[in-house]
Amino acid sequence: MYQSLLADASFYDFLLRLDEDRAEEIRASGCDCGGRLHQAHYQRKPRGGPAELSRDVCRRLSYCCSVEGCRRRQTPPSLRFLSRKVFFAVVVLLVPVLREGPKPKRLRRLQEAYEISPRTVRRWQRWWREEFSGSQEMTRLRGSSTRPMRDEDLPGSLLEMLVPLPVPERVLAVLRALSPPPTVQAG
Repeated sequence: MYQSLLADASFYDFLLRLDEDRAEEIRASGCDCGGRLHQAHYQRKPRGGPAELSRDVCRRLSYCCSVEGCRRRQTPPSLRFLSRKVFFAVVVLLVPVLREGPKPKRLRRLQEAYEISPRTVRRWQRWWREEFSGSQEMTRLRGSSTRPMRDEDLPGSLLEMLVPLPVPERVLAVLRALSPPPTVQAG
């Protein structure tokens, strides 16, 4: 189920539309200095998505204040990108889940399908279990869950706590929980 979602270009388009809605709210609110925000989007080269993705899906939405002397950049949260990671957020979430299991053959198929080295997958698994497990986001998620979540089962346990939901909605809920707050950079 998760693998078909990773290969579904329409899911990435859907994430882009959600990102655009969030970005428009940020843009409409303007800068803290009272200035208007202008588009300052930029292209990224994320890895791991299906081959038929549109160029827009790889565009990072961002804005810049119009007031000379301020020029602060505001980058709205994204469901497509996970901070500065090179791979799409959904790939960083789902590949470690798909990798679980005793078969090395499964890991080889994932590596070939998404052009991910085994070292990268192991690094993601460590990140989920060692760094993310102690984060504020994880503390918040544990508090909102009625199911116990074990660090060694991350990120699968995040998806499993939402089991009654269909797979795309589960993935979307976890991506929303992972989405960082907007960043404002001095101009």
